[in-house]
Amino acid sequence: MIAMMVFLCAAVAIALPAQTFTTVAGFDGTNGYFPIGALIQATDGSLYGTTNGGGATGYGTIFAISANDPSYLSTVYTFCPVRVYGMCPDGESPGGGLVQGADSYLYGTALYGGAERCEDGCGTMYRISQGGALDTVRRFCAGTECPVGQTPTILLQAADGDFYGTTALYGSGGFGALFKITPTGSLTVIYNFCSVAGCPAGAASLSALLQAPSGDLYGVTYMGGAYASGAIVKIGSSGTPIVLYSFCAQTGCPDGAGPNSLILASDGNFYGTTNAGGSGAGGTIFMVTSAGKLTTLYNFTCPTPDCTDVYQPIGLIEGSDGNFYGITAGGVVGTGMIFKMTPNGELTRLYNFCSQGCTDGSTPYAPLVQATNGFFYGTTSAGGPGCFLTPAGCGTIFSLSVGLAPFVKAQPAYGQVGAAVQILGSFTTRVLRVTFNGTPATFRVASGTVLGTTVPAGATTGPIEVVTADGTFLSNVPFRVAP
Repeated sequence: MIAMMVFLCAAVAIALPAQTFTTVAGFDGTNGYFPIGALIQATDGSLYGTTNGGGATGYGTIFAISANDPSYLSTVYTFCPVRVYGMCPDGESPGGGLVQGADSYLYGTALYGGAERCEDGCGTMYRISQGGALDTVRRFCAGTECPVGQTPTILLQAADGDFYGTTALYGSGGFGALFKITPTGSLTVIYNFCSVAGCPAGAASLSALLQAPSGDLYGVTYMGGAYASGAIVKIGSSGTPIVLYSFCAQTGCPDGAGPNSLILASDGNFYGTTNAGGSGAGGTIFMVTSAGKLTTLYNFTCPTPDCTDVYQPIGLIEGSDGNFYGITAGGVVGTGMIFKMTPNGELTRLYNFCSQGCTDGSTPYAPLVQATNGFFYGTTSAGGPGCFLTPAGCGTIFSLSVGLAPFVKAQPAYGQVGAAVQILGSFTTRVLRVTFNGTPATFRVASGTVLGTTVPAGATTGPIEVVTADGTFLSNVPFRVAP
């Protein structure tokens, strides 16, 4: 099991003051190849992620990095240790990141493997302990007996304790489905994408999915919508997506096309990115209200055939300072960039990949994550110190510090009075007090990295404050008290 850790990273200085970029670790093929899912900081304090390929069997890995020594990269699990009838019953080629369930297990999906009757395997949903014991929760299959489709790609655990996700292929509409699955594997199809002529609610399934404090699900579809360029959808109790906004509503797509990310920010609005379109033809960053009013905050520019400027944003997160941080697949040298954007759309370039001969990584495909030490972490799909599989490199894990202070993080970040909440942080000294927007709460120190608590009576939406013998720590975003 990965030891309990507090993130303390040695940093390598780069051009901008008070800013440090570090190549934390590199993949060489034997320990994985092509990491494309977002990292997650688990309640033991470590960062976990997946690689699409490589490892001892070549079918992908689950990995963790040690926080006491960030250069230490350990393989938690290698997919397909045993083949059955030529197949990988546990799955192969994980295509996304992990989510931590309320039971402390890490859950994820594999694109292929699983059921023997699939030619290449139809994918699996799995859970794994932080010690590396993996169980297959569900195997997906093909044909009319499996209306949910195959190739699961997105997963989240909702407030009801069930998991929600999407498949990318097939289903009755041909473009995947939204499904609900219990922790024991019982599956319900909620909606088949493109089952209505013209795909008004989107196609190509969902490229992002989240749950709002209201209990409704929100997401974006990469294609479909009224103008076949993707849509933002809301999914309530009926299960049928309601289109909040269809992209490319104007000639030339100045509002963007191909949305690929969506987050709910602390101001109550949704923010996200599009892969293409915008006035600069290189993608956009947008803000949309719950009523569907969209504002384009930033246009990325692709002015030349080889796109030597910055283009193709792939995700945003809200930092603990209230600014937004993101990453692009293309940059000044064509291999990606990290940026910061203020809420009013002022963008600052923080780091260009491949500026160190690509040993620092290139072509990131997953959003950043901010750990409770204040640092940002992420992965690149290529580059790195060396790889026996390809001269382009097998990818890296990196960190970026912009001088933000340590904080605490609530899981989940919303709940009703009486709901159980875990608070992730560093609790190496005595915890004195926990409050929800000033209202005291009872708490239990579960470990040096997590507190257990409940939303106290009288609590209102606002920051969580944890007072320890070492100082006071605030939550990175306001905790939303649900009605």
